[in-house]
Amino acid sequence: MLERWTADQVLRLAPDAASQKAGSKLAAPGPWTGLGAGEICLQDAGDEGGKAAKSGVWGLCKGSGAKAYRTVVDLEGPAWSCTCPSRKLPCKHTLGLLLLWSADGVAETADAPDWATTWLTGRQERAKQRETRQANGPADPVAAQRRADEHAAKVADGVDKLGRWLADQVSTGLAGADRTGYAPFEAMAAAMVDAQAKGLARQLRHAATRPGSGEGWPGHLLEDYAAMWLLLRAHDRLGALDENDAALAATVRTRLGWDQKTADLVRRAAEQGSAVRDHWTVLGSRDSDDDKLTRREIWLRGEKSGRTAVVMAFGSSGQAPPLALPVGARLEADLVFHDAAAPLRAHLAERHGPPEPAEVPAGCGAEAAALAYAEALRAEPWLETWPVVLSDIAAVPDVLGWRVVSSDGFWLPVDRGRAHDDALWRLAAMSGGAGMTVFGEYGARGFAPVTAWHEGRAVPL
Repeated sequence: MLERWTADQVLRLAPDAASQKAGSKLAAPGPWTGLGAGEICLQDAGDEGGKAAKSGVWGLCKGSGAKAYRTVVDLEGPAWSCTCPSRKLPCKHTLGLLLLWSADGVAETADAPDWATTWLTGRQERAKQRETRQANGPADPVAAQRRADEHAAKVADGVDKLGRWLADQVSTGLAGADRTGYAPFEAMAAAMVDAQAKGLARQLRHAATRPGSGEGWPGHLLEDYAAMWLLLRAHDRLGALDENDAALAATVRTRLGWDQKTADLVRRAAEQGSAVRDHWTVLGSRDSDDDKLTRREIWLRGEKSGRTAVVMAFGSSGQAPPLALPVGARLEADLVFHDAAAPLRAHLAERHGPPEPAEVPAGCGAEAAALAYAEALRAEPWLETWPVVLSDIAAVPDVLGWRVVSSDGFWLPVDRGRAHDDALWRLAAMSGGAGMTVFGEYGARGFAPVTAWHEGRAVPL
């Protein structure tokens, strides 16, 4: 029997509020025919005629034309397909179908129509093809190495240019940065994009928000400059780092803007058996704008390994990323971690069954959370935050700003730059002054809550 999602989990897939509203209007049986959901057996061409199964939901939705729209969802992705002309993904028909299913409005059956089975089978075959490509590696290793060398040369030129720019900013002083505006930062960020050092571009655009941002902004801007300068100097010593600390070298490359290719990570994990299989609790999920993309971060914690991971998914502007996992659920899966001095980012390689309900995760006190961040920062000096689960804590408004307070009296400040007032007031209302379990990120500027557990249920903030 399929574990049905909640309406909140479905609506989190929507690309915008208008899609949520339109999808909710279609969450009724009236416009639908041919509804069904269940585990569908597929012909697995990659397994000599064996069978594979997919969990799906499907239906026909009456539209403005003569033909009904064919809508089908692969619940294990999740992924979706609809014959409507909408450019929004997922479309309102997909959202309506999932909302109807979440409300027990779609009966389970193993008899899927041919069009739904064909699409689900196609996804299975494409997944097999991707696995084959990942196992075989690049088609032309010589060309791949040449592209890597060209990339390294461009990054080196960008590092040199940014180093001179930073030296000029500090030598002329920071006092006038609030009058020059955003343009100088953006010009240098664009140069870093051209140099294929998008990580440096992202840091420059963050630094551009400092001037005039409030009391103490020159100090904050200088901190940003110092972190970038340290990264540039680490780039100059990459050769020595590769020999003596490969994990830190990988961190430096990632911070500069190198991407660790998923195919390479998966292939190496298969060779070395380094994938981490565990039952992972979904601690939280959050969307943010990343240049012209929508970035979704999904935090997981393994029950046996105790490891915390963040899986990232990206969608084009105005579109929800293709990966969504229900917060508060658990799933058995293989994770492949990226190389890093403080390994956190991971690729969701393979799932072993659908998500299922999870218990409230165990947490620590505020003092232990601060020590955990300090330990991670010792390994990776550019680390801005570290994910933590706090237990028995309450959110407390204060004249100097919000705090999260442990039962032992130890407290952490709240990072107001990443924590909205409405989320903090909701957290305070749910706790009622008593302790509760909260997941979030803690860093030098404080704690930012992401998810709270209220009466055993995960509540995104």
